[in-house]
Amino acid sequence: MSLEIAVAAALFVGVVAYAVLGGADFGSGFFDLTAGGSRRGAEVRTLIDRSIGPVWEANHVWLIYVLVMWWTAFPASFAAAMTTVIVPLVLALLGIVLRGASFAFRKYSETLGQARLFGAIFACSSVLAPFCFGTVAGALASGRVPAEGHGDLWTSWLNPTSLFGGVIAVGTCAFLAGVFLTADAARGGQRRLAERLRVRSLAVGAVTGAVVFAALIPLTADAPTLSEGLAGRAAPLIVLSALGGGATLLLLLRRRYGPARLTAVLAVSSVVSGWGLGQYPWLLVDHMTIDDAAGARATLWGLLVAAGIAAVVVGPALLYLFRLTQTKEWSGAGH
Repeated sequence: MSLEIAVAAALFVGVVAYAVLGGADFGSGFFDLTAGGSRRGAEVRTLIDRSIGPVWEANHVWLIYVLVMWWTAFPASFAAAMTTVIVPLVLALLGIVLRGASFAFRKYSETLGQARLFGAIFACSSVLAPFCFGTVAGALASGRVPAEGHGDLWTSWLNPTSLFGGVIAVGTCAFLAGVFLTADAARGGQRRLAERLRVRSLAVGAVTGAVVFAALIPLTADAPTLSEGLAGRAAPLIVLSALGGGATLLLLLRRRYGPARLTAVLAVSSVVSGWGLGQYPWLLVDHMTIDDAAGARATLWGLLVAAGIAAVVVGPALLYLFRLTQTKEWSGAGH
């Protein structure tokens, strides 16, 4: 494995981690949005607050990691993307900021009206951010980001591949969140709430799976390079994603919530990895390969060392944080 590929792999590890951890975080907003009125949705929203409260900021570590790795290791491709898909990126970052602020402000609202307003902003922003990130992925994968940058500000991300990418991103985030929230409710002894979330998660999973495979049809014409990669080298990952998604639905049907979380993570991480492998060796499909985009070798070595140190220093802390949130004490069981 070349140095350039090693750094690209380290970068993509962050993409997968953000898709899974940040995705489950974002997806909670979908269930907040569809929870119902103040009285009917109170139980769901309380569960969301308790489930994502300790981790919603920690998950954005991966976004920072990806952006820093990208602009440092592959600066030319980063500049090209920033001058082409700046609109959806700004919208995504705006969604992240509004989402975080409204999540905090909702807890300290003085009136029900204020709480509803901040809750609506939180929920809508939670859908906006992953949708926009999905459109950016579609722009990169469909060859609409030229190597010299300054591509079309609108058609680069408002096209079939990007729009499917945005919808799939929202769906996978909601599916992950639904499985995790269902497990949290069951662990906390909230059986009726777990059943309610189980049914919704099954519906979201089925629809998202159908959209993923429906998207393969327009990709043939709109993103032929990616389509060829998905049908070739990335096919095993796509099959693995389908198996993981199907297993998750089956486990939800059987109310096996613990194992369902693992298979849901497998399904999402596999489909994201399939996208990455499908467009390999392109960083900007049809315009710039990983080798062409790479920066100075000294910089790449420095990034690998930094990534290794981060894995040792930050990794255990994040794992311990996630472990704490899965305890019965945190879930409120017995209270």
